[in-house]
Amino acid sequence: MLEIGIWIGHFPYLGIFALIILGGMGLPFPEDTTLMLSGFLVAHGVVKPLPTFLIVYSGLLMSDFFLYSVGKKYGRMVVEHKKFHRMISPDRLSKLEEKFKKRDVWVILVGRHFLGLRAQIFLVAGVMRMPAIKFLIADATTALLTIALMGGIGYAGGNSIQILRKDWARIEHIAVVVLMILFAGWIVFKYFKGHKKMEEDKKGDKIEL
Repeated sequence: MLEIGIWIGHFPYLGIFALIILGGMGLPFPEDTTLMLSGFLVAHGVVKPLPTFLIVYSGLLMSDFFLYSVGKKYGRMVVEHKKFHRMISPDRLSKLEEKFKKRDVWVILVGRHFLGLRAQIFLVAGVMRMPAIKFLIADATTALLTIALMGGIGYAGGNSIQILRKDWARIEHIAVVVLMILFAGWIVFKYFKGHKKMEEDKKGDKIEL
């Protein structure tokens, strides 16, 4: 993990590409996190938008097609493969096969945006012998939305941090004023609450007399 961080620091484009490819191969580098990181780096000027988009887009398509190729090569035996059996169970494979028979393209278009389902869908697309061109067109189309959504979140987060840094003094002043108002309100509340309790106690004493 530390070495990956160093890569990104010194070679950001190579680091982003490596994270996407390694994540697609099943290593613990979630695709969505990498996309948000890319957007964050763009917001801070570490990387430029166009080269980052091209690297991210090509990396996604390559890693997705890799899983598709694995499914196509091993077929239903992929559930017993020592490296890929953890990605999909026999029961899940059967359920996705049924969905692919009815709406193969729609399964890819929609399913790509669900983190736990994404890799399984690509494997099953290969298992079902979906034409490679058809798979790539569907995946390339829906990947654009994934990049826009996750990269946009990272970019917005990066801009928000920059804005917070610029306006930190103003935010501190506002926070102090808000705390003072809250404190004053609390004192007034306690005063009236105590005053009301005293009046109730006096009324109680008069009733007893």
